[in-house]
Amino acid sequence: MNFLAEIVAHKLKESESLFTPEATARFQGAIAARPPALSLKAALDAMPGPAIIAEIKRASPSKGEFAMDWDPVELAKVYQDNGAAALSVLTEVKYFKGDPEFIPRMRPVIKIPILRKDFILEPVQVYESAALGADALLLIVSLLQPGQLRALLLLARSLSLEALVEVHTPEEMELALSVGAQVIGINSRDLHTFKMYPDRALELAPMAPAGVTLVAASGLKTKADLERLAAAGIKGFLIGETLVVAADPGAKLREFLGRGD
Repeated sequence: MNFLAEIVAHKLKESESLFTPEATARFQGAIAARPPALSLKAALDAMPGPAIIAEIKRASPSKGEFAMDWDPVELAKVYQDNGAAALSVLTEVKYFKGDPEFIPRMRPVIKIPILRKDFILEPVQVYESAALGADALLLIVSLLQPGQLRALLLLARSLSLEALVEVHTPEEMELALSVGAQVIGINSRDLHTFKMYPDRALELAPMAPAGVTLVAASGLKTKADLERLAAAGIKGFLIGETLVVAADPGAKLREFLGRGD
């Protein structure tokens, strides 16, 4: 079993706890009481320059723990105060050291969209995401059958959530477009080998029609990296590790945005 398959198998097992009457009642109550969801696409499109989705990321399978000391709520406020268009919150517990409860903890003080970044495989996880207070969720094309992808995307929309649909190949980009994805993330990291392909976003971006918002992810280290991709029509940039390991994440975020102190 490769590492990605191991993560998926664990997530499917973990999600079994969500299939209970008690969980269903809890989700229904939280969804009914939550404020209207914020639009991730609108937030990205409205930025005059690069739109950065700043990620709260504490660890990864390939690099282990690297940012465990940050309180997620405090880091979320730092990102918001320093120009992030949206937040990405890793909620996977075992391999990324995240926690779904990070989102309701930060929701009262965060006024920009929150993307739940996890391995969403089951419809019940979409309901859970809405109940947590997320505004959007991640759907990874390579982990889903076409029918699953379409169904999860439609379910998210029925709950007023948006989806960042992640692709890695031309075939996945075609599938994402065929199911009506409006925000597409192009990940330069191979999920199986963790190898980086720096030109992947440049290769896939021309496939997207006008009106689809593109987000580049993985391996973004400098403002020049963003400028190179922006020239190809990419509007959004999901940045995690480079920010969280910086001595001053807020200053690093401003540097990406070209904003001086």
